[in-house]
Amino acid sequence: MATIGMGDIKKGTRLEITGNPYKVTDFQHVKPGKGAAFVRMKIKNLSTGKTIEKTVHAGDKFDVPELEQKTMQYLYDDGEMLQFMDTTTFEQIGLTHEQVGKDTFDFMIDGMEAEILFHGGKAISVEIPQTVVLKIVETPPNFKGDSQGGKKPATLESGAVVQVPFHVLEGEMIKVDTVEGKYLEKAKS
Repeated sequence: MATIGMGDIKKGTRLEITGNPYKVTDFQHVKPGKGAAFVRMKIKNLSTGKTIEKTVHAGDKFDVPELEQKTMQYLYDDGEMLQFMDTTTFEQIGLTHEQVGKDTFDFMIDGMEAEILFHGGKAISVEIPQTVVLKIVETPPNFKGDSQGGKKPATLESGAVVQVPFHVLEGEMIKVDTVEGKYLEKAKS
């Protein structure tokens, strides 16, 4: 199994600590006036989604987690689990709302493809594209004088609510940033 040392740590690096897979979300190389250099990092547990801080010293080694990524199609929410299907084998798996995460689920619609990350044969997290095109199902109408760059709430077909410019109307397709949870532009037809 490959190992990662202090010098290999950068944003996005995946490592295994006590059998759990983590992803480095932020790091800082520290070189104090006295003593050896070290790395202070924030890491996100890919199984639970919790973020912790950890200090790494020279000589510390971490294993690279054995992760498998599969493209799967989101089918539906059965009330308890979110159902996904492998697009090559047609095998289905169910993931809880906690495993998927509210921020991700807010922008998912039936039939959407998602990247499912597996660790030890078990699904641990779901990633959807950073930008998606969704239809506005509800937003207040425009009024005369609403052209001064203001914003109004719009409910999307996925159930998420984003702020959109006044000129965007109900029924239109828009491009949304799923990481920031915000409107980007009207979708080109």
